[in-house]
Amino acid sequence: MNIQLICLGLATLLHLTGCVTQQRVSYQYDVIPIIETRCLKCHTPPKGVGYLRSRLSMESYESLMEGTIYGPVIVPGDSRHSVLNILVEGRLNASMRTPHPLTAEEIAILRLWVDQGAKNN
Repeated sequence: MNIQLICLGLATLLHLTGCVTQQRVSYQYDVIPIIETRCLKCHTPPKGVGYLRSRLSMESYESLMEGTIYGPVIVPGDSRHSVLNILVEGRLNASMRTPHPLTAEEIAILRLWVDQGAKNN
């Protein structure tokens, strides 16, 4: 029997039985480095430009989850409707896009973190 056919069969079987696991994202180890590199310069009180415009402080998990003067930026479990994901993914008009574009990998990490409940882990 062809080895490629066997591998395809095993992959299908693993998928159907739920043995394929999704990466678990950690706020501490995966999300904070992105925030430190891409966000803190502007989203740090009292003088960060992003902070002054929206009052979004990204200095801590608590301040991030508190959101902006307009409301929360994260809907735990729902990256599709989380403002944070909408902005970093560029799903809003250009004037609201983050000035420091994230890589596809960084966007995927933030999406998974939010979809996994946006935990402080």
